[in-house]
Amino acid sequence: MVSTTREAAAPALPADLRLPGIVLGVGLGGFADGIVLHQLLRWHHMLTSTDQDRIGLKYYDPDTVPGLQMNTVWDGVFHVVCWLAVLSGLALLYSRVTRDRRRVWTSRVLWGWMLVGWGLFNLVEGVLDHHILGIHHVYAGDGQLWWDLGFLLLGALLMAGGWALQRGGRPFDPDASGDRRSERRRSA
Repeated sequence: MVSTTREAAAPALPADLRLPGIVLGVGLGGFADGIVLHQLLRWHHMLTSTDQDRIGLKYYDPDTVPGLQMNTVWDGVFHVVCWLAVLSGLALLYSRVTRDRRRVWTSRVLWGWMLVGWGLFNLVEGVLDHHILGIHHVYAGDGQLWWDLGFLLLGALLMAGGWALQRGGRPFDPDASGDRRSERRRSA
């Protein structure tokens, strides 16, 4: 009985935004990669370098209509995974933040963890697709190793910047508010 009273009196911990932020960052980082590098710049698609890959996939030359069609399908699969990551991140965020949801979007903690997720996306996707599997490179051709290493460096910088940003923020507590009127209403 005593433990029940103590548990009821214990203050609720602030919502942990780490996992929702990282998952959102992974999805948004993937979208940035797919939209900018795959679609706008057309530097690569998901299977652009399968003529030099390490797993023996069939080559789909992106300079031919059938090759571009297959690469576009796999870019679409990639975007579905990014979309699912964003939806999952939003669902996690929604489940953890039950009040004052509007204020969570101004939280340095959330944005910091999202940058960490974006950097994590770059590192995992860069190591896996560019170096281990070799199915595509950031910019194929002369200097492709440097482009791929730059992508990894960007990922590390995003993770470090995100870590620093979230460390400088206050933990998100939906019950706390910077608005003095809300504080007065709560104490009354």
